[in-house]
Amino acid sequence: MKKFNFKDMLDGLLGSTPATARIEQEFQEKLTPQDFRAMNIVRHGFPHQPTALAFDPVQKLLAIGTKTGSLRLLGRPGVDIHVRHDGDPAVLQIAFLVNEGALVTACTDDTLNMWNIRQKIPEVVHTLKFQRERTTCISLPLQSKWLYVGTEKGNVHIVNIESFVVSGYIINWNKAIELSRKNHPGPVTCLTDNPVDSNKLLIGFETGLLVLWDLRTKAADVRWQAAEPLRSLSWMGDGKQFVSSHTDGSLHTWHVKTPLRPASVVFPHAKTKENGKQEPCKPIQKVQWLSTRAGLLASLSSLGWREEEESEPYVIFTGGLGHDTAGRTPSVTVMHGKTTTVLEMEHNVIDFIALVDTPYPSEFQDPYGIVVLLQNDLVVVDLTSPGYPCFENPYPMDLHGSAVTCCTYLADCPGDLVPALYSVGTAKQNRTGFSEKEWPITGGSWGTGGNSYPEIVITGHADGSVKFWDATAVTLQVLYKLKTSRVLEKDGEAEDQLAVQQVVICPESRQLAVAGASSYVIHFRFSKHEKTSEIPCLEIPIVYEAYGDPDRASPDGETSSTLRPANSIIGDNGRKAELTLPVRCRTGPVRRGPGYQAELVCVTPSVNGEPPGAISSLAINSAYGLMAYGNESGLVIVDTMQRTCLLNLGTPDLYGPADPYQRAPRSPKQRADEDLGLSPDSEQINGLCLSPTGGKQPGGGHASRV
Repeated sequence: MKKFNFKDMLDGLLGSTPATARIEQEFQEKLTPQDFRAMNIVRHGFPHQPTALAFDPVQKLLAIGTKTGSLRLLGRPGVDIHVRHDGDPAVLQIAFLVNEGALVTACTDDTLNMWNIRQKIPEVVHTLKFQRERTTCISLPLQSKWLYVGTEKGNVHIVNIESFVVSGYIINWNKAIELSRKNHPGPVTCLTDNPVDSNKLLIGFETGLLVLWDLRTKAADVRWQAAEPLRSLSWMGDGKQFVSSHTDGSLHTWHVKTPLRPASVVFPHAKTKENGKQEPCKPIQKVQWLSTRAGLLASLSSLGWREEEESEPYVIFTGGLGHDTAGRTPSVTVMHGKTTTVLEMEHNVIDFIALVDTPYPSEFQDPYGIVVLLQNDLVVVDLTSPGYPCFENPYPMDLHGSAVTCCTYLADCPGDLVPALYSVGTAKQNRTGFSEKEWPITGGSWGTGGNSYPEIVITGHADGSVKFWDATAVTLQVLYKLKTSRVLEKDGEAEDQLAVQQVVICPESRQLAVAGASSYVIHFRFSKHEKTSEIPCLEIPIVYEAYGDPDRASPDGETSSTLRPANSIIGDNGRKAELTLPVRCRTGPVRRGPGYQAELVCVTPSVNGEPPGAISSLAINSAYGLMAYGNESGLVIVDTMQRTCLLNLGTPDLYGPADPYQRAPRSPKQRADEDLGLSPDSEQINGLCLSPTGGKQPGGGHASRV
């Protein structure tokens, strides 16, 4: 019988345990920077520094180019696409291939780019670069495979759209001018083909020379010479006459069969001075001449519009105002029959395009609107309604109506938050002064879907307002606007005094805290009911001063110091520090509409003229009813339920041994040398030392904590 050995049995059991039974976790995969990539999902707001505008009348799409190489495509609400050129060159001009899902851009780096916009993300399919000449303008006739390109040297090149290569056909400037002319005509500023004969190309040079070029015979049919430099050209639909705009604020009408002189010259906005001379006018940068159908519209007959006015063409242009006070206002002028309407704009006019239903320039165009691209806005005017009202813009172009100073993003917020903000916001209010008709730019179909979870973007602005935006869908929609100016009053004429610097929100309790540039903090609560009551205000100075014996150091080499709130300091004159408020809370009962209502205002006053530091941190705790904020000098904790200050703590007390304001230790020998005279720092400290009762301490170097 084999002797039983417990040790051998235990060793056998341990040896028979499979290696896979051991609890060992080894992660073979590791996250690397290549696993993450920041992507531009969508871009909201107005295009920065716009330069060019184009419209496809069939697909109802709008294209905007910018100085930084961006290209923005806009259609129906939800269709908002942003792409960029390589190298970020400024976009000079845009031309649609009408109803073909493509467009061409001319850029400042002398490149022509063919964009395919039929796909979800547009991309460049062809690029052509001019090496020896700088491009100035382009023209793409309807259903043509030839693109005309004007250059700074005065030549016109022709590009095949299908192959996107330059053809051998060149219209040289020395062949376009008369043989007797010796001067260079300048760069090509305008190119446009005849509406009824695509073989006739009208070329406009900067010096005012106009040439009607026959592409078949390769010769000039007619030449005209204007007295002033040229800015733009526009054909009448019959192809027999055209209008040109010039730098002196004049409009010239030319007939094809009378080359010697213009048929008419008018200064739409010129006034005659007392001496009989005509006042100078600003240049007319662009003009469009649009034909209309004869006949009287029933909707306008009741308003007193005459039939002859309805059958006459529209002349739309920008600029041309006199150099007086009125001339400083950017505007677009609409001339129709005997009526002239000046549409004043808030910003400089970059470009405009009349909206028409037909892409054929030889047909009656009957414009129904004007798209005006401004420096900081996009305006669409309704030409079919009396008074020419504007359409209400569905795109979020007004993000920077007042400069954005801070931004907060909420993802996967409670599902009832967006409906609650919408129910009390400005989106449900009927805005007056806008056209009653639908938004006319209705192209595209992509981008109408949204995320599976709600998203909110909160922006703070320089004027003290806070806006809530619904970012769930592609198009950013404003939900609610909050104004701190209804709670606070400015103290002085300083700009951006109420500028919002921080916004903190608790999505579950819907509590909101806002901190501004004047070191104010406002606590809001959401309510669907209107309320009228006084708003409590706490003046909490958090500017602290350090006092102590600079020569009394701890064994660790640290100086001992104590702190005193600035509002309890008494100087040599026996007076407390002077506190002034940069902003003031409105007194008396304040009406607060449904939405976010101010429940508490905390203001940080200035001490002896020294402004407080900006609020650098802000937090709220809705569960305990607390709000905390602070700056470089200290921290404040406020009970939002009892509306009292619970803690006002100096920054050195927060740092502890790592106090950045501590003084360097000084040797006893140095103290002995200074017994005969006190340093300025010591005199200042002794002059501000206080006893707990407010009097001076004789010979003291310490300040008691209150």
